[in-house]
Amino acid sequence: MKRKINKSLPLLLILLVFSGLIITACGENDQAENDEAGLTMLTTEEAYNLLDDDDYVFVDTRINDAYNGWALNGAARGGHLPGAVDFSARWLSQEESLSEDYILELLEERGITKEKNVVLYDVHEEDTKVVEETLANLGFENLYTFDLKSWAADEEYPLIQHPNYHLIVPAVIVKDIIDGEVPETFENAANIKVVEASWGEEETSYAKGHVPGTFHINTDAIEPPPEWMLGDDETLTEFALSHGFTAKDTVIVTSEDYLAAFRVAVVLQYIGVEDVRVLNGGLQAWISEGYEVETDRHDPVPVEDFGAAIPIREELIVTIPELKDRLENDTSFTLVDNRTWEEHIGETSGYSYHEEKGRIPGSVFGYAGYDDAYSMDYYRNPDQTMRNPEILKALWESQGIDLNHHLTFMCGSGWRAAEVLYYAQVMGLENTSLYSDGWIGWSMEGDRPFETGQPE
Repeated sequence: MKRKINKSLPLLLILLVFSGLIITACGENDQAENDEAGLTMLTTEEAYNLLDDDDYVFVDTRINDAYNGWALNGAARGGHLPGAVDFSARWLSQEESLSEDYILELLEERGITKEKNVVLYDVHEEDTKVVEETLANLGFENLYTFDLKSWAADEEYPLIQHPNYHLIVPAVIVKDIIDGEVPETFENAANIKVVEASWGEEETSYAKGHVPGTFHINTDAIEPPPEWMLGDDETLTEFALSHGFTAKDTVIVTSEDYLAAFRVAVVLQYIGVEDVRVLNGGLQAWISEGYEVETDRHDPVPVEDFGAAIPIREELIVTIPELKDRLENDTSFTLVDNRTWEEHIGETSGYSYHEEKGRIPGSVFGYAGYDDAYSMDYYRNPDQTMRNPEILKALWESQGIDLNHHLTFMCGSGWRAAEVLYYAQVMGLENTSLYSDGWIGWSMEGDRPFETGQPE
């Protein structure tokens, strides 16, 4: 199930927009309930009364941050309609267009089918029109819309927010913070720091362009070579002090290498930074908003006292002895293996520098990416933002993962699993942790059991 690129789709969209304008200009006798894009307009009350109608599917066409819970583009409240699915217009405006097959796949998994009455909504009509043009081109006919801004302005109409939507921050909110504003959920934030994380020296990523004002974190500082396992308490204390972190800080992590952002974010949580967040979609989200990057270098300001002994949140990271004990003795514990299927069944180790193949006995496949140890297709939207939590829950449940269990996420080295753990936190799953050493750490010792082949 690979993503295919269709170079011709942008031209099709332009032609559709142009033809839509012609139709609108000529259609002087169009009914009043049809907008310029040819969508049937619903009132707020009509839309509300259709929420429980199985013949209708409500589709949020805004950027996913608004769907998640952020009040953006003038909406009085953030979040999405109960039962609504996401299909962002932003996905259709990527540098390389999505293939028709992939678009159909995205629609189908959200229940957006031609047999349904499809209600598209946003707060300024532009996103709705982009998605409507795509659906019309695919043969969808029963298309509706309504004004979400009016819905959001009336507290009597419900909007659903992810329990911890504030953990993944939209680019526009990061921009507001850099500009000295105090956006929603940051009213009580102290000592806000925006940082850039990547593996290696600054020239590998940071020097090429970063969010203005950020300083660089080389992930080697938290997982020293040559083992690249999570550092001990002394190493992590030195990392915190030399980078100027204290327990009372609010930190937003950005990255061109999105996995690095989550790896650093979870380690910051582990050592005890009070408020840790990630730029949703990484540096690409910043660029997609039209914001400029800078190449000027910034240094962190070291501190002498973190404010507490590190780590404060020791329970967030599971060690190998703890893992073995819980796998053997805790029936309400599940080890979720966030690697490719080929890694899980032992066809490949996933890494050029590690030869051992297999899985930890008792682990359950939990998806990651299609291709390799650096892909996260199952967890990200086409624009690299966090995927719809309901789809993620369905993936886990398809593998028999009980969301009422304590879920410990693992991968090869802790990076992919850190992203999954972070999304679980956004979803409000608090009984979760990270097995940081991953398959590499487990298999470095030859006496630890492992399995290969199809799970029973």
